[in-house]
Amino acid sequence: MSLPTKHTDTEVKFWRDPAKRALLFQLLLLSAVAVVLWFIISNTLSNLETRGITTGFGFLDDPAGFAIAQSVIPYSEVDTYGRTFVVGLLNTLLVSFLGIIGATILGFIIGIARLSPNWLIARLASAYVELFRNIPLLLQMFFWYFAVLRTLPGPRNSINVGDAAFLNVRGLYLPEPLPGSGFYWVGIALLVAIALSIGLVRFNKRRQEATGQRFPAGWIALALILALPSLTFVLLGAPLEWAYPELKGFNFRGGINIIPEFMALWLSLTIYTAAFIAEIVRSGIQAVAQGQTEAAHSLGIKNSLTLRLVVIPQAMRVIIPPLTSQFLNLTKNSSLATAIGYPDLVSVFAGTTLNQTGQAIEVITITMLVYLIISLTVSFFMNWFNRHMALVER
Repeated sequence: MSLPTKHTDTEVKFWRDPAKRALLFQLLLLSAVAVVLWFIISNTLSNLETRGITTGFGFLDDPAGFAIAQSVIPYSEVDTYGRTFVVGLLNTLLVSFLGIIGATILGFIIGIARLSPNWLIARLASAYVELFRNIPLLLQMFFWYFAVLRTLPGPRNSINVGDAAFLNVRGLYLPEPLPGSGFYWVGIALLVAIALSIGLVRFNKRRQEATGQRFPAGWIALALILALPSLTFVLLGAPLEWAYPELKGFNFRGGINIIPEFMALWLSLTIYTAAFIAEIVRSGIQAVAQGQTEAAHSLGIKNSLTLRLVVIPQAMRVIIPPLTSQFLNLTKNSSLATAIGYPDLVSVFAGTTLNQTGQAIEVITITMLVYLIISLTVSFFMNWFNRHMALVER
């Protein structure tokens, strides 16, 4: 008759240690995930080989052979698929960046207007929010594109603004600036003015904290940003010319052409997202204790300064986290551009390029990674800004 086996102290200690058990279960889970991924990848490669579909990223060096309506960088049909990827990416970043700026400005204005003591302004702001946030973004995009911009007159009957800007069914035509020799000094002067303005605002803030006195640093900074580059521009002899659009034949030539697809996408993204940002701003302002406003008024501070110096800085700690989500949503919603033909990353690369090359796995993988990187970059910046605005406890 055999005696029962006794567990050693080391074995008992290992199985009863929660940290070691958790580590073991995590390793088992990672192993299971690795096995599943290996099975999916090997099965996919086997199916592709069976169908004679080649894999890899060599197709990026092949000529694209198709035109793109809008390009931030020079592009022609003889360029490669890799360049189409860059063109689509830049178009996506352009409309997303301008959309974030427009939606933020408009959203803050509408959000503050919702709390206005003026009955009419508050009701109009509320109507804006309820109207545009409850209509699907895609329908708003169709409205601006098909019901507004596509009904504009043709090039010969364009809406003329001072013989400089022309609006028609093919887009908005604006004068194009042509910098001359030495114009880069104007840009340098602008950068210097911005740096001096930032230093002036910071000095004014430290001076106010130390002495309680302040001066209109904001207006001085604005004047400095406008005056220094303008003075440099005049002293250099105005090294800038303008190329005005001219009607030649059936279309305009010269100048800058903003295509209607871009305008429709930018307007819909800005107006739609601004409705949500307005509610975020309103709730953030209302989250600040009323006593803060009353204390500022008791010190004789005007309403505008109370809002800008007391209420908004405290409300930003509530506004920034949900504002980050709206920025991410706007960036991802820009992919709806393919519905109206705007040449963004999804339309140009995940659409035309994929259809012509058949490299579905590579194209979709690259597109997904790009949107992931953009979203992580926006999140990183907003999280940094949130930590910068956070209340520092003593």
